[in-house]
Amino acid sequence: MGTAMHWLAPAALMATFTATVAHAGEPMVISTKRLSTEVAVKMAQGALDACRKKGIQIAATVVDREGVVQVQIRDTIAAPITVTISRMKAFTAVNFAASTSSLAKRADTPIGRVEGLVMSAGGVPVEIGGSLLGAIGVSGAPAGETDEGCAKAGIAKVSDDLEMAM
Repeated sequence: MGTAMHWLAPAALMATFTATVAHAGEPMVISTKRLSTEVAVKMAQGALDACRKKGIQIAATVVDREGVVQVQIRDTIAAPITVTISRMKAFTAVNFAASTSSLAKRADTPIGRVEGLVMSAGGVPVEIGGSLLGAIGVSGAPAGETDEGCAKAGIAKVSDDLEMAM
């Protein structure tokens, strides 16, 4: 009986695993679309340029779909804290797949107090053709709405090219 049990447990495990994989019917490898470094740089520079036209010094951060920084840029005299805040805004936007301005009402909730999240205007997801590619966060303007406008201007610099690439 000991020998039968010795072989039965691994065989049952293999059968369960095989049935699960076969049953799922989903691909075992998934392809994802990502922003190139060149596009991320162009987007960040576009946001910086848009705020400069308004006389505002900012920092802009572009993150990939997982929230990992691809590009960060800080204008010459933008406050050092703008780098951290722009990263947090971008991270929040990509993780919620939503503009951080739309999350403002959740800022004073348990989820809004999670370390690393910022739920004030200035973070915008980069979504093209139904695919979430990343996000951009901007910080440094006197109002979050201005940060968000500059972030959207950065996305506008690359959106046509991205749409063609999709």
